[in-house]
Amino acid sequence: MENLLRTGVLIALLTALFMAVGYWIGGGEGMLIAFLIAAAMNFTAYWAADSAVLGVYGAREVGEAEAPGLVGLVRELAARAGLPMPRVYVIESDQPNAFATGRNPEHAAVAVTSGLLRDLPRDEIAGVLAHELSHVRNRDTLTMTITATLAGAIGMLANFVFFLAPRRGSGRNNASVAIASLLILLLAPLAATLVRLAISRTREYAADAAGAAITGRPLWLADALARIEDVARQVPNEAAERNPATAHLFIVNPLSGGNLAGLFSTHPPIAERIARLEAMARERSPW
Repeated sequence: MENLLRTGVLIALLTALFMAVGYWIGGGEGMLIAFLIAAAMNFTAYWAADSAVLGVYGAREVGEAEAPGLVGLVRELAARAGLPMPRVYVIESDQPNAFATGRNPEHAAVAVTSGLLRDLPRDEIAGVLAHELSHVRNRDTLTMTITATLAGAIGMLANFVFFLAPRRGSGRNNASVAIASLLILLLAPLAATLVRLAISRTREYAADAAGAAITGRPLWLADALARIEDVARQVPNEAAERNPATAHLFIVNPLSGGNLAGLFSTHPPIAERIARLEAMARERSPW
């Protein structure tokens, strides 16, 4: 219910932003057109955002015949988590990483990179998959996926307003409009980033704990996080660099840290996540 409420708030804010810009451009008629555009975008985001995100990364759906080990592991963990079997995708990327998407557990998908399958042992892959299935079970994926879509839409809207600004007036009015539009260009993506940050940090800790509970082995995920972060610092994810609004979907931040990526990281510190998992392991140990 909490994630549904957050999603509703995000959609309402995007609609209000589009309507405000529509009014600024064309008065009442512009606001109505902007409302219709926002409504269509919200509808598409809810029903097709998962497909759009998977398409951004060129994800390829795999079945039992192509990837029996991966699909079998997902099936086993989904059963442990009490979830229906999600669709399974592989992304061709040397950077080890993974994410889950979908509007609900019945329409969920788990995507892993080829680098993850190549670089991590089976137990660590299980830890990663259990983390992602926890997002599905907690219905985080709806908020995560729609946030990625709407954040990208806000960025496009800011660019549209910026380039339209010089035509909205003349003389001194032009200067003030240009300044206002520049602020929109700078602040809208920042606002979207802050929304992603607020959503991401607490849910990552929760998914770590729930994923560790699914496998019963917190250190599987702890070791996976350490290995993924180490490689991710050296191996870029080109698709993520081109689409930073989707970075919060991944289990470990896929961005290189250049520009504002490091300043506005959507993930909690890996060291803190590992420390919490190690504490869980000590609590479970009989010695």
